[in-house]
Amino acid sequence: MKKAILTIAIAVMGFTAAFAQDTTKRARRQMPKMTAEQRAEKATARLEKELSLTADQKTKIYAVELENAKKVETWRSADQGDMKGKMKERKEAMQAQKAKIDGILTAEQKTKMEAMRSEAREKGDRMRKGMGKGKRDKAPVVSNPPTQG
Repeated sequence: MKKAILTIAIAVMGFTAAFAQDTTKRARRQMPKMTAEQRAEKATARLEKELSLTADQKTKIYAVELENAKKVETWRSADQGDMKGKMKERKEAMQAQKAKIDGILTAEQKTKMEAMRSEAREKGDRMRKGMGKGKRDKAPVVSNPPTQG
């Protein structure tokens, strides 16, 4: 009888430990699906806030952002073949958009924009540097290193 109770107690503790682990991953928050117009409006509003755009500048930048958002939308809906060629095309489109926006801004606004871009670049670099690097990339910790004699 004692062996049966002890076996049941051990089994209950084992099952409790096994089911105590939360195996469900936290669901990522879904980003709202925005249209090209909404993306362009959001980007323009951010630039207006950061750079103090005039009404004329705002309309011109909205047009540039809308054109870019429509390109991005077509790229997303296109098939994923020939990524190298597409990446080159996308990079060229980004450079063209950057040049158009820089043509609209004043000298002071361009310096602010460059600061924003470099900050975003640094943030992206930090995020890329932190991604995928877990414990496997670190050197093993030796608690008692051998002494040299």
